[in-house]
Amino acid sequence: MSRRTTATLLAVGAAALCFSSFYSGAAAAADTVADSCDAIRDFVDVAFCASRLGSVPFAASADRHGHLLMAADLAAASGASARDAAAGMARRDGDGEDARDALEACGILYGAASVPALRLMRGYAAARAWGAARALLPLTGQAGIGCDAALAGSATAKARMAAANREFDQLSTMATALLNKLT
Repeated sequence: MSRRTTATLLAVGAAALCFSSFYSGAAAAADTVADSCDAIRDFVDVAFCASRLGSVPFAASADRHGHLLMAADLAAASGASARDAAAGMARRDGDGEDARDALEACGILYGAASVPALRLMRGYAAARAWGAARALLPLTGQAGIGCDAALAGSATAKARMAAANREFDQLSTMATALLNKLT
């Protein structure tokens, strides 16, 4: 065997070792999302959890604390989107005054209660101030539940907000459950 062939084989072997280490490390890191979602399986759909957390950059290499922060960010973004949707529907709703009032109530619940509470909870959790973070839990999920109740008199408006309320409920429950697992 020539020196050139030996050098080529060594280079190929080293590259293969590097790639195998990279891919096995990536597979092990991807398990952190699965582990976090599995830990809260009694409260959230594991597939939904894995899908949503997995969509966040660097989630695969994050620990459970990082996943909590990501879940809080996802829930706050979902709540802000639901708030905007409710406000938009209230401005153009043709279902009557009761539906408009209920949609405005949804916007208020998201904008004045749950979204700010999630953002504060996330800040406290980032600082590992667990008591302060837990104190906000009663407010974090109220918007989805309250909005759904406010819309009980308008089947049309309720149907239009159903997906946003459901997604918010799932994401805020994820954040809550991850917080409870860490404290």
